[in-house]
Amino acid sequence: MKKDLRSHWSLRFLIIYRKMVTRNGMLYPILGFASCVAFLYMSFGDLKLSANFTKGPRFSFVERNGTQFFLNGKPLYINGWNSYWLMAHSVDESSRPKVSAMLQAGAKMGLTVCRTWAFNDGGYNALQISPGQFDERVFKALDYVIAEARQQGIRLLLSLVNNLQPYGGKTQYVNWAWQEGIGLSSSNDSFFFDPSIRKYFKNYVLTVLTRKNTITGIQYRNDPTIFAWELINEPRCMTDPSGDTLQDWLEEMSAFIKSIDKNHLLTIGLEGFYGPSSPKKATVNPEQWASALGADFMRNSNITNVDFASVHIYPDQWFHGLGFEEKRNYVSKWMHSHIEDCDKELKKPVMFTEYGLSDQNKDFQLSQREQLYRTIQDIIYKSAKKKGSGAGALVWQFFVEGMQEYSDDFGMVPWQSPPIYKLTIEHSCKLARIQGLIQENGNLKQLCSKRK
Repeated sequence: MKKDLRSHWSLRFLIIYRKMVTRNGMLYPILGFASCVAFLYMSFGDLKLSANFTKGPRFSFVERNGTQFFLNGKPLYINGWNSYWLMAHSVDESSRPKVSAMLQAGAKMGLTVCRTWAFNDGGYNALQISPGQFDERVFKALDYVIAEARQQGIRLLLSLVNNLQPYGGKTQYVNWAWQEGIGLSSSNDSFFFDPSIRKYFKNYVLTVLTRKNTITGIQYRNDPTIFAWELINEPRCMTDPSGDTLQDWLEEMSAFIKSIDKNHLLTIGLEGFYGPSSPKKATVNPEQWASALGADFMRNSNITNVDFASVHIYPDQWFHGLGFEEKRNYVSKWMHSHIEDCDKELKKPVMFTEYGLSDQNKDFQLSQREQLYRTIQDIIYKSAKKKGSGAGALVWQFFVEGMQEYSDDFGMVPWQSPPIYKLTIEHSCKLARIQGLIQENGNLKQLCSKRK
């Protein structure tokens, strides 16, 4: 194979060089030779980089059948994490080793899916500088994240826009339309109903899904490294508590994504709050405010093109007057309610795509974080053992040393918290045993052999 490649590039070199030297003057052959050397160097450099990223494990697309995920015909249950910063930290080559280190660390803990941002709208190192205008440097950073994840055997859940302001979010889209004089309203919620802004977002989605990775040569929509697309992180449309505005947007955008990409799973990115369509479930919400945010877990998740439901878990953000044990009991109730909904009504898997406990709580102890995480993981394990819809959970968030600026009061370097590190590996092994993966995967076999 290498010999064939060399012959191919040698022939291209001779053709280019001959064209240059047949012109008059000595300058042309000199420039021709130098240009061809540079051309070959760059070409072989690209080949070398691409070759390095084709040695990873062979991936297949994750599929959904009823309430379960399947991979290569076997049920799939997920232990994973959030590192939202992967693309942002891959723009400069000097910081890419931290991205690689994080993905390697995830694999060593038996984790299989990482959720991260595939957006940065406006601002510093923006992927989308303005509507339809992209920074190729940043796109190449996202290329790198996907290629490196494949190398480490990690799949990615890629989120496409933020409901919140960090990294641009719907606020940036509204500002763009307002600045161009075509916006219907200055309200952030016009992101969901303004036709011009919908057009902006559709163009963004089309560009991302059809992007050809400059490292692997694979279009994103054809790359099984991507586990699924997430429409929007934590959508809320508080100007329409009926939920109709957000529902209409979700239906349109989910259909649009599926018209471009039929390979990948799709989820919304909901927090999981129950809305007007299920008034009996309102008592499961943290408080009354949660049912008036314009999001509606049952109605939104029942959209045909949505493959699995998504829920977040932040008891210390939702309650300020409860003690730790009360919060932990609430989390159990919250999770069981959503799993039951997906088992019996929605007939889809549910993933708890963010969960965490703040270290800024007045009574915080690291042991509380371990207890809460164990509760969450045990519920997933019991659902998986019964072949239920509780398909997995992703902790918010992990990072590596020297990244304090990307952390928050939930973030941690996992190996610096030995109880959490041990718990994470144990959960990975328990799920792997259900799936019969340990003997098939060398890393899992080594990782889990000591934890029977």
